[in-house]
Amino acid sequence: MCTAASGGVDGDMVGRREAGWVHRAAGSPRYWPHDQLLIGCTLNNILDMTSRGPAKRVRKAPAERRGEIVSAAAQVGLTEGLECVTLRRVAEELGVRPGLVSHYFPVAEELVAEAFADATSAELDGLLPGDSGDSGEFGDPGGPGGRSGESVLAVLRRFLALISGEEFDDISRLWLNARHLSRYRPALQEQVVRQELLWCRRIEEVIKEGVRARVFTSEDPWAAAVRILVAIDGTSAYVNTSVQQRQAPITGLVRTVMEAELALPPGALTAS
Repeated sequence: MCTAASGGVDGDMVGRREAGWVHRAAGSPRYWPHDQLLIGCTLNNILDMTSRGPAKRVRKAPAERRGEIVSAAAQVGLTEGLECVTLRRVAEELGVRPGLVSHYFPVAEELVAEAFADATSAELDGLLPGDSGDSGEFGDPGGPGGRSGESVLAVLRRFLALISGEEFDDISRLWLNARHLSRYRPALQEQVVRQELLWCRRIEEVIKEGVRARVFTSEDPWAAAVRILVAIDGTSAYVNTSVQQRQAPITGLVRTVMEAELALPPGALTAS
């Protein structure tokens, strides 16, 4: 024990406290001036906080991040138009820096094309789900198996009901938008053609299933599918203008064309 000549331990400690000194822990200088101790505590707190570091950001797999970017771009295209699909706008939608988006899509036109393809493919899967027996995106879908006759009719009735609803308007606008812009954007034009073929093949697939099940007939399922898609596109062409004036005359037009192409009686594909 330390003994000071001027009054022992108690006297020594009192004197030092009055002088602004504070007791330190064993193993270090026993007393530090009070102002130095405050500075030391502050530094220790700062070091403690900085040693922990900022919260680690979860790094997503490249495929997951890329898919997230395309999905966000597709949503922007559906709600605001493909012209609004920019690296900055998509970054804003995701809450990330534009540099992250440009890392995956250095050319904005590629992102616009993929956004269109993502939106239209998802819409097609919702409107007209493909049969598990499909042999490929552009292959022959007329293999064995497939849906039953009643199931085919139910699928077509559901399809017609969905494309006649207001929920289909956004995708109709997207198609109009993409076809216009594709005149000047090669990457987008490639995807527009690809999606047109995909939609025609999907309709053709269902027609072939119905023919096999003998619920209707078609001499050329591919040609029938093309004409049905043209009827869909034709009625959707007025979604941005004079829709109220033209709606009544074209109501049921796609259904009428489809029934004629499949040699079905009028009203056979009306939703019950």
